[in-house]
Amino acid sequence: MNSAINNGTAVPESMPPAKAPIGHQRLPEWLKVTAHFTPEYFRIKEILSRNQLHSVCQEASCPNIRECFGEGTATFLIMGPNCTRGCRFCDITTARPLGLDREEPARLAKVVAELKLKQVVVTSVTRDDLPDGGASIFARTIELLRRQDREVRIEVLIPDLKGDKESVAAVLTAAPEVFAHNVETVGRLYKRVRPGAVLDRSLSVLKMADQFHPRPVVKTGFMLGLGESIEEVEELFHQIYATGTQIVTVGQYLRPSPKHLPIEKFYRPEEFKEIAAMGRGIGFAHVEAGPLVRSSYKAFNQSKGILGE
Repeated sequence: MNSAINNGTAVPESMPPAKAPIGHQRLPEWLKVTAHFTPEYFRIKEILSRNQLHSVCQEASCPNIRECFGEGTATFLIMGPNCTRGCRFCDITTARPLGLDREEPARLAKVVAELKLKQVVVTSVTRDDLPDGGASIFARTIELLRRQDREVRIEVLIPDLKGDKESVAAVLTAAPEVFAHNVETVGRLYKRVRPGAVLDRSLSVLKMADQFHPRPVVKTGFMLGLGESIEEVEELFHQIYATGTQIVTVGQYLRPSPKHLPIEKFYRPEEFKEIAAMGRGIGFAHVEAGPLVRSSYKAFNQSKGILGE
C-alpha cells in the first residue's frame, strides 16, 4: 500500500455511495458533507479520463474531491493504480503492478498545462518492484512539468523508496518546491497500520530532504483515530520536528470498507484545533489540522508563506 497516501471517505448526505465507505460506522455530524458537483469538477474528470491519468482524489476516495476539483486543482497519481504494499488504512488497490507507462510523465505535463494549475501535486503508489522505487519517474515528471510551464509550483508526495539515499536524492535533484512524505501514524501502531513500513525510515527520508541543497519545503502528514494517545501524538510531532520538516497535515482516519481497520475515535473539530496549536507551539511553520484534512488539501496555501509568495 502506498505509504504516501493518507485517505478516507466521507458520506455525502444527498448521495449514497457505491460502497460502504466507513465500514458501517456512523459518522458524526461534523464529518457529513453534501455533494456539490460544479462544471469544473466534471471538466477535470473528463480531461483526466481522456488522457488516461489517475488522480489520487479518485483512487483514494478523498472526501475533498468535489471541493478541490471545483477549484481547478488535482493531485496526480503516477505509476499506475496498483500498490505493492498492504497498508490497512488505505483505499488504493493492492496488487501486482502492470509494467510502467513511460509516456505518462509527458501526458501529465500536457494536462497540467491544459488545466492551468498554480501548483501541481504528484504522488504515486508504492512500487517496491522497481529498483529505484520509481524515483526516476518522479524526476522525469518534474523535468517535463518545468519544460511545459516554468511558473507552476511542483509538490511531490513520495513513498519511502525503501529509504534508499540515491533514490531520494534523484527526486530532490529534480528540485520540486515542496517535498512530502507521510509518516501516517504514531510509531506504536506501525505494525498494525503500516506493516510494510518503518517510522524511523520515514523520518530518515524527511531528514534527507531537510539536508539537501537546494532545500525544498519539507512536509509530512498523519492520521488520527487509529488508537493513538495524545501523548503519542505529541511525541510524533517532536520526532517530525527533529527532521527539519516545516509543514504537517493532520486529519481524521475514515474507514474505506469493513476490510480496513476500524475507527477507534472520531476527533471533534475543537480537538483538531488544540492539536494544531500543539504543533505550532513545538515550532512548525504550518500545521493544517481538521477532520477532513488530507495531505494535499489546500496545498498551495500551506506552502505559500514559506516560499514567500
